[in-house]
Amino acid sequence: MVDPDRLSAAYETARCDLLAETSPAGHWIGQLSSSPLSTAAAITALALVERHAPTIAGRVADENRECQLSKLIIVSLRWLARHQNADGGWGDSDKSPSNIAATMMVRAAFALTCVPAENPGILERADAYIAATGGVRGLRRRYGNDSTLTAGILTASALAGLISWRQVPALRFERTACAKRFWRLLRLPVESQATAVLVAIGQARFVHRKPRNPLVRLARRLTIDCSLQSLAAMQPASGGFQESPLPTSFVIIGLAGSGRPDHGVVRAGVDFLLRGVRSDGSWPIETNLAVRNTALAVRSLAGSGEDAAEIGGVDWLLACQRRDLQAIGDDATGSWAQTDLPGAAPHVDATSEALLALAVWGDGESSSRATVHAAAEAGIRWLLARQGADGGWPASFRGLSRWPSNAGACDSTALALRALVAWRRMLAKNQDTAKRSQDFVVTNGSAIERGFRFLHGRQLPLGCWEAFSSGSQSRAGQYNLVVGTAQVLLAFRDANRLDCESVRRALKWLEDSMHADGSWGGELLCERRAAGGVHRVEETALAAEALLACGQGATQEAAALRSLNWLIDAVESNRHQSSAPIGLALAKLSYYEKSYPLALSVATLGQAARRLRPRLAPRSVAHSAKT
Repeated sequence: MVDPDRLSAAYETARCDLLAETSPAGHWIGQLSSSPLSTAAAITALALVERHAPTIAGRVADENRECQLSKLIIVSLRWLARHQNADGGWGDSDKSPSNIAATMMVRAAFALTCVPAENPGILERADAYIAATGGVRGLRRRYGNDSTLTAGILTASALAGLISWRQVPALRFERTACAKRFWRLLRLPVESQATAVLVAIGQARFVHRKPRNPLVRLARRLTIDCSLQSLAAMQPASGGFQESPLPTSFVIIGLAGSGRPDHGVVRAGVDFLLRGVRSDGSWPIETNLAVRNTALAVRSLAGSGEDAAEIGGVDWLLACQRRDLQAIGDDATGSWAQTDLPGAAPHVDATSEALLALAVWGDGESSSRATVHAAAEAGIRWLLARQGADGGWPASFRGLSRWPSNAGACDSTALALRALVAWRRMLAKNQDTAKRSQDFVVTNGSAIERGFRFLHGRQLPLGCWEAFSSGSQSRAGQYNLVVGTAQVLLAFRDANRLDCESVRRALKWLEDSMHADGSWGGELLCERRAAGGVHRVEETALAAEALLACGQGATQEAAALRSLNWLIDAVESNRHQSSAPIGLALAKLSYYEKSYPLALSVATLGQAARRLRPRLAPRSVAHSAKT
């Protein structure tokens, strides 16, 4: 059983904590975890720029800039030294177990700066970890599909003198020269971060180890300037590629390592890194996820019964919608990126989340109602154009992964379907938009029907679904089954399709995969019985919401109540404001975001509180935030 008073108190606590994270502009910026991988890449980039800085009469041309870089590098190296794990390695975040990629990147940063004298044994422990995990072979074994990620790390290692250039893959940057049409030949999605890194790292490899084939050597030499022009055209006004420190650092490493530390792309990239560094000298894996954080917070509060008219962020979210062709070559009109920064790529999940959030205001009588409907129609158009031949929606490209652009992902498909279902109902209520609603979403019922057929076909034999956007930081190549299954079940709930065998099998799997204490965590069924297993607020909140909304029996009801008690305990002990890292499976990187567990806890606890103790009327968020 769940104590209604404890449930209501836990919801109020989580809700107030979430509202406290609102920015002065009325949206949620959030805070991504700091990343040793990103920090080491940024240090390496800045160290290479500092080392090859232009001089005048034997003196550095910009001494103030050099002093600034030197001081920052020292602070950042100390942050890395403090976050070395007991096994000698580093992970993707400050809470992640060690992995070969982050450790090799950090080792290169120390080798290029020659600073770790204050930390005796730090390099020896790192070298021992790298050797134990297979070195270059281990890196390729774990990240083999992410050729640009491995090439960036290996290039940094070669520039630091830790490996030979023979071990760095040759990237065919000449294919990107002169025309964007070559991007398609590379089989890279135009929104991928890989293209810019491919050009810069490819040039560094070419400068230090020329190909033996004279024709290839000539082609690459002749296209260097042209590919640099293409690279400059890809760079956003902010200077950060995809508004992310990691690919920006790799681009700087490539260009500075090939003898161009004063190139305009490098100068703009360095300015971007200097603006994004945190006070402790670290960098996150991405700048922020403000759009997704805001959309998730809005629909969590609205789904919990808060007054939609009082929930802020609508104008900000509308302003974040893309309304023009992006320089990266993709028609982004109608889409949203994960962040409000203009250089970020359009993102399927962020667009779906934004559409779900806008549905909160779509029914109201506010002055922005017409604008909200127009934005939703544009978002629907963009989303429908991204549906794959298999009926699913592809996971958007985080990190540096080259993932097939037509491969559907279960979690992205579930979010897209939820957005389409919500707006089909919303637009159909309005006579002015009903006809267009049919044109957008229900052309012979194919868009939604094909999406659900895709989900039925992708259900695993155990009864669960994979979440491609969430992986396992301990098991390379594994996707998060709890997140995927919960997301898909909520899509079936929203579309009133719970009466099917796929849902029953998924509910049974979700019930069976729960830890004995009522929580979820870990990516494989057997992990729940491991001593000291992973217990995550995010997964528990999502799974509990799915069981509460979709459960079809007494045992599932009991499981949902156990999970609610665990979530209440987490809030009472203040564990809902922190989370174990969840992997970004496409790039096999890990992170945690402060806003996620808060918003998901609010959604689940709020819906449970409404069910067990319904409110007579929605409350004012603004008033509650003040009190």
